[in-house]
Amino acid sequence: MADRELHLIPLGYDNAIVAERIVAIVQPLANPVRRLKEEARRHNKLVDATNGRRTRSVIITDTDHVVLSSLEPRRLIQRVTMRDELVS
Repeated sequence: MADRELHLIPLGYDNAIVAERIVAIVQPLANPVRRLKEEARRHNKLVDATNGRRTRSVIITDTDHVVLSSLEPRRLIQRVTMRDELVS
């Protein structure tokens, strides 16, 4: 098995997510996203990385985990984009 380097995207408050696992970064206000959060909670696939702060973005992963972040989606997207530019 080849060694793979993990590219972590900081979510704030000493939390991070593996960049290659991210499928989508969305705002938490839409009803479909709220239903997605509830379903993830029922299946023990909800990760709260807000550190008690307001949820400003919801990250969906390829493993069907739903990660809550207190950072704005725009800021997370910038972090993913910056990482992609550094890797290229």
